[in-house]
Amino acid sequence: MHQQKPITLLICALGGEGGGVLSEWLIDVARASGYPAQSTSIPGVAQRTGATTYYVEVFPVPLAELGGKCPVFSLYPAPGSLDAIVSSELLETARQIGNSMSAAERTLVITSSNRTLTTQERMQLGDGRTDTAPLLELVRTHSREHHVFDMGELARSSGTIVSAVMLGAIAGSGLFPFTRAAYEGVIEAGGKGTAASLRGFAKGFELVQGQQSQARLVKELLSDSEHLAHKPPALQPDLAQIFPPAVQDIVALGHARLVEYQGTAYAQRYIDRLQQVLLAERSSDPAGAHGFAVTRETARWLALWMAFDDIVRVADLKSRARRWQRVQGEVKAGSDDLLKVYDHFKPGAPEFAALLPQSLAQHVLAWDRRRVNDGKASWALPLKIGTHSVGGMIALRGLASLKWLRPLGSRFATEQALIEQWLAAVVSTTRRHWQAGLEIAQCGRLIKGYGSTNERGKDNLLHVIEHLAAATSFASDDIRAEAIAAARTAALADDAGQALDRTLVQHGVPARPIKPQPIRWVRNPRLNKTS
Repeated sequence: MHQQKPITLLICALGGEGGGVLSEWLIDVARASGYPAQSTSIPGVAQRTGATTYYVEVFPVPLAELGGKCPVFSLYPAPGSLDAIVSSELLETARQIGNSMSAAERTLVITSSNRTLTTQERMQLGDGRTDTAPLLELVRTHSREHHVFDMGELARSSGTIVSAVMLGAIAGSGLFPFTRAAYEGVIEAGGKGTAASLRGFAKGFELVQGQQSQARLVKELLSDSEHLAHKPPALQPDLAQIFPPAVQDIVALGHARLVEYQGTAYAQRYIDRLQQVLLAERSSDPAGAHGFAVTRETARWLALWMAFDDIVRVADLKSRARRWQRVQGEVKAGSDDLLKVYDHFKPGAPEFAALLPQSLAQHVLAWDRRRVNDGKASWALPLKIGTHSVGGMIALRGLASLKWLRPLGSRFATEQALIEQWLAAVVSTTRRHWQAGLEIAQCGRLIKGYGSTNERGKDNLLHVIEHLAAATSFASDDIRAEAIAAARTAALADDAGQALDRTLVQHGVPARPIKPQPIRWVRNPRLNKTS
């Protein structure tokens, strides 16, 4: 007796990812294989512009065996009745599961692990990203079988679009009664970009089949992807003896980052600073009951702060080989294509002064302030550098090689002094009260961005340290910890700092001082005209 129900599949894709192409491929495969099928699309905005779902039904009996009968298909998916959901983005998968589309006893879920941030996530001044752990747990608990992997990375490494990888994943899962050759034949019939699409299809196919059979092929395929196969550096044995296992992974990452940024001596300074924090945390939490969270948070934000961005760092990042490879993959440039990349820079007086000794830097900045006070724009040097050219690459690598000047520059000295102020507050507060020390350590996230954003973050951090961490007016350290946490949250809530000022006043400390702004007088040109 033939199965009397179609196989149902919901495809979730964002704009530009080829969801429509994928549904057309599936219908073409079904028809070429002699099976009745139907697809519909449901456009919608959802979290990000252009999220669209495509619904496919395939009757699992060839037309030749139906005796002239035609199956009746549905135009829309029914909640809980889907055989499979395939999605190119994790939050979109969770949204469909939240709509009751997936049933734990029936639905196969194949989803990409990567995220495309929502508008709300991008608007947050702090880390507004949704935690992926609950999303993955949602997929696990609401599916009979699930496959989660980074489809975007597989597509980029293959030089194709996500839809080809999704097609391979569907084929590899065995959802439909089609042969692999049938799927590949439809791709080959498309003509343009066939080779790249077949590569993406093959990776998706073999990865899912490998997960199903728990074969070694999974690890081999993951190693093809630099992003997926990248392993965090291991902490050196001598350093592993210093730090507890709970923080070794983040310390290893920070140490490797600073070795690359400035060298082993600078990375050793990072280790020395963290040892002070660890010693303070052990005095307030000898048993490590909190997982050495103060040291871990300090290690995270200290590494980022010590590797601050300057023109040397930007030139280094722009001229790396893997950056060129990434651009080639993004534009899908072939071996016979001519690719030109232009980078635009506009360093100003502060950027150049940052590499000069303090005395010379002050002269440069004073000269620029006089320009502004005279009604002129702050000085900047617009540059357009062809990174694809030998001359452009030499210029960038030459600038990147100047990192030896960093320790001699004014900004380096300024940043190190501010870092020491923050660390001193972390150490002293942690010794007195563990929770308050953790809150001060997490205030390291206030230091971010560049220009005025970076300066504002430093001012906010110093104000919190001076008026909250070091204040003697709090009735208890528990209240102090709550005040620091509230101030940090408020500082990340808005650029103007109004929420921070209100929070500071609510906790009995002064709001931030108003910075003086120069008044610029501009002559009205109409007054100079004679009638």
